[in-house]
Amino acid sequence: MEIKDMYDLDHTLAKSYLSQFTYPWEALKGIKDFILELGPTLSSEYKEVSEHVWVHESATVAPTAYLGAPCIIGPRTEVRHCAFIRSNALVGADCVVGNSVELKNVILFDHVQTPHYNYVGDSILGYYSHMGAGSITSNVKSDKTLVVVHGPKNIETGLKKFGAMLGDHVEVGCNSVLNPGTVIGAHTNVYPLSMVRGVVADHSIYKNRNEVVQKNE
Repeated sequence: MEIKDMYDLDHTLAKSYLSQFTYPWEALKGIKDFILELGPTLSSEYKEVSEHVWVHESATVAPTAYLGAPCIIGPRTEVRHCAFIRSNALVGADCVVGNSVELKNVILFDHVQTPHYNYVGDSILGYYSHMGAGSITSNVKSDKTLVVVHGPKNIETGLKKFGAMLGDHVEVGCNSVLNPGTVIGAHTNVYPLSMVRGVVADHSIYKNRNEVVQKNE
């Protein structure tokens, strides 16, 4: 569950920021302030297209996409038609933010794909992670209580809003729901139509809550 085990920090502009924390969700509260601090220091290849919205000159942003402040869009990233970046989004290099995708208070490492009808809120998606079509993060509990991460040991986060932490190279199957406080280790695959809660080990295959198997590698 620790940042050092889930992520290669060389693949995000948030390396120095994330290095301050032990668990990735500890970074959620400060994403907005970090982006506001980072934006003015970016190279001249980033253009401030509106106040506190920085887009790399090699990125492609559809005219129907909405970029809410503050946000950063990295090199060669594609923001497709009708994407809705509400605010507080650091999107890395070579990413895809697809049609009708909504992002809010997130860090997307390089090469992340959220290509089709995804909602990703209060979450961190690691290097080369992929959200299948229609898969979403659910970031608030139905009873509105604070989120607890359920794993080998339960950890109280003190957060009301907490979607999912995906490690590097995580594959989430189509139409899956990642419930509040989901933490998925690196190189793990989640079957389509899954309902995921709690901690899923790295290098595993999540078939359902009662069947999680280790990959044969």
